[in-house]
Amino acid sequence: MKCVQLVERRKLELAEIPAAPEPGPGEVMVRVRAVGICGSDLHWYLDGQIGHTRMRFPHILGHEPSGEIVAVGPGVADRQPGQTVAIEPAISCGHCDFCHAARYNLCANVRFLSSPPHPGLFREFVTLPAKNVLPVPASLGHARTTLIEPLAVIMHVLEVAPVRLGETVAVLGAGPIGLLTAQAARLAGAGKVIAADKVAHRARLAQTLGADAAVCTREAKLVESLRDLAGPHGVDTVYDAASAAETMNAALEVLRPGGRLVLIGLPYEEWPKLDLYQALNKEIVIHTIRRSNHNDLAALDLLERGRISDAMVSHRFPLAQTAEAFRLLEDYSDGVAKVVIEL
Repeated sequence: MKCVQLVERRKLELAEIPAAPEPGPGEVMVRVRAVGICGSDLHWYLDGQIGHTRMRFPHILGHEPSGEIVAVGPGVADRQPGQTVAIEPAISCGHCDFCHAARYNLCANVRFLSSPPHPGLFREFVTLPAKNVLPVPASLGHARTTLIEPLAVIMHVLEVAPVRLGETVAVLGAGPIGLLTAQAARLAGAGKVIAADKVAHRARLAQTLGADAAVCTREAKLVESLRDLAGPHGVDTVYDAASAAETMNAALEVLRPGGRLVLIGLPYEEWPKLDLYQALNKEIVIHTIRRSNHNDLAALDLLERGRISDAMVSHRFPLAQTAEAFRLLEDYSDGVAKVVIEL
């Protein structure tokens, strides 16, 4: 079957790999129809590592998929061939202490498709446990269905650090995750949502999607702008979808005493430097987020009811042009926000 592999940093190639195995007991085979490109995919592409984990080349990226079931294995009664499905890329063991505690995102034996050595979904077919596919209405469309996985991450964010009614929220980084966070924070009851990004068209898109104000950090100073926009009360919660040293330290400066910093994004720096004295002096609460935790049903509900916009999906490319799609994202060109690869 066809796939796209990352063969070295900044180099993606179309390739042929063996066909997906026939589904065994409790498994399904899915024909992949669309895959969103995530910020973590871009991390692997640009740096060949995330944090302390190094890439193993060649490797298949992609973990925001939509597809349709083509075969089911023995014992699968609640999934049928022909169903449109979203795919949960984290295959948890179901047996460890974390799974028993319903902390599936912390599973000690997790296999996360697209994180080496487990191949991702920029390929035509995948066989995986039936529990990892969620049937969705075909009317949702494959491009919108790819938003379920990243939106499920935001649903988990709001479990860990829920928006308090009326509070002032800042979202740093207006890529797809930041754009989803800004919309979800508004729905959850934030009184004011301020977005910031270094790319002007992304900051403007955040405001179009519901942020009260947006800052382009190439045109204005981040800390001063956030303070001015937040007013005398200050910022209650910062959701950092960039998690660069610059944004994390800016958040610690603008948060009011007792505020919260929620780290959603993955930093490019392996050892980012933080001004922890700011956090200590203000008793800032710092939350970290690891993927989602079986939050796909909540994400599907919001998308079905039109409460979350898919206007961020700005570009679609066929599988053979995946390399071009990554170059577009790397350059932030052509007004790019969210890119979906269609098969």
